[in-house]
Amino acid sequence: MNSQPSTLLAEVRTFRQNHPDVRYVDLIALDIPGHFYGKRYPIEMLEKVAAGSPLKLPQNAVLLGVQGGLFKIGDYCFHDGDPDANRRLVPGTLKPVNWESQPLGQMLITSDGTDAPIEFEPREVLAKVLERLHHKGIHPVVAFELEFYLFDKKLDNGLPQFARDPLSDDTDDQPNLHIERLSRFSDVLDDMAQTAKDQGIDITVITAELGPGQFEINFGHLDDGLRAADWAALFCRSTRGVALKHGYRASFMAKPYLQFPGSGMHVHVSLYDGAGNNLLAAHQQQPLRHAVAGCLELLPHCMPIFSPNHNAFRRLGGTVNAATRASWGFEDRDACVRIPESDPRNLRIEHRLASADANPYLVLAAILAGLEHGLDAKREPIAPLNDDRTSGADFPLDMLDAVRAMQHQAVVRDKLGAEFVDVYCENKRQDHLAFQQEINAREYRWFL
Repeated sequence: MNSQPSTLLAEVRTFRQNHPDVRYVDLIALDIPGHFYGKRYPIEMLEKVAAGSPLKLPQNAVLLGVQGGLFKIGDYCFHDGDPDANRRLVPGTLKPVNWESQPLGQMLITSDGTDAPIEFEPREVLAKVLERLHHKGIHPVVAFELEFYLFDKKLDNGLPQFARDPLSDDTDDQPNLHIERLSRFSDVLDDMAQTAKDQGIDITVITAELGPGQFEINFGHLDDGLRAADWAALFCRSTRGVALKHGYRASFMAKPYLQFPGSGMHVHVSLYDGAGNNLLAAHQQQPLRHAVAGCLELLPHCMPIFSPNHNAFRRLGGTVNAATRASWGFEDRDACVRIPESDPRNLRIEHRLASADANPYLVLAAILAGLEHGLDAKREPIAPLNDDRTSGADFPLDMLDAVRAMQHQAVVRDKLGAEFVDVYCENKRQDHLAFQQEINAREYRWFL
């Protein structure tokens, strides 16, 4: 028995000892739109998988659209016989689920690291980017920040309602940044934070954001990019579950209110060599400038990743700190790529463009691809916003234009994988077209 099955088997057996009431475990992975799919396994069968028994799920589960349907994408889905593909358990991710009515466990699964990884699986795309960087002696350190809204649990004719303040029993309908909002919603926020910690996620700062019922939670920095993206994905799942338990809906929807700020996924990335030196800080920070230039060059061609749906494009160019052009700046939250003030050891970029409902594996993969391209090309970036408030490069502001910009861009295809790019772009194109196949009330009001 090799070391990984031995380690996994010990993890499962320890979990069973610590949680004897858990009978089932959800084995889950993130699909292209950022939803979890998987199977619920009896704990006894999980032990067999950990010992080395095959774990197979349909390959095309990764290709599901936002609503769960399958699209014809090349030979996939309808001309390939819907084959199974091997998955493996991700060590260290077997954790209890405490937001369900019955005791339950969950564990991440993935095709990366198997004999035949699925080229378009989001975690595999990121794994390949990280592997390439490691071979170049580049070691990223990553931290995610996620914004989200709390809504009342009940919808009003399908529309969200403001979260109800548990102290005053009034709706939290006033946008503000007051620290008191953290106290008023402390029961649900504390439960979210503790549940995330129970999942192994390092929760740090909690902030009341500007939108009514809007909050942000930050995670600790990690030198394992896959684990950092795992944290972001698992946090979204647990936060939704905890909110429902408390009588709320938690949503990472990019732009739930037109008049209030959208929710973003901010990603902090620094790069180190094998000796622990910050590569971005070397030579009077010249590599930092090259990395920024690469990020900005690829940004317009990665918009389907950063804004993965129709609603996400609504967030761009709206209220507070929402960019409409690819830009950068020092300590400037209007920039897509912000350089926070820090000492040379911790010098980093903060990529602020992605929406909160984007796929964290793909967002990080796209950011790292941009940084890598910039370090290789060694070009100077455009002027920072600190020097020129009009500085910036245009990027697509609707999905179909964004897909066209991404699909045939040579560097993106090389860095993220041509097969992934083709599959992803067609998935987004089909999702967008499917979204258009409904006539809403406004259309009748305008044109009937």
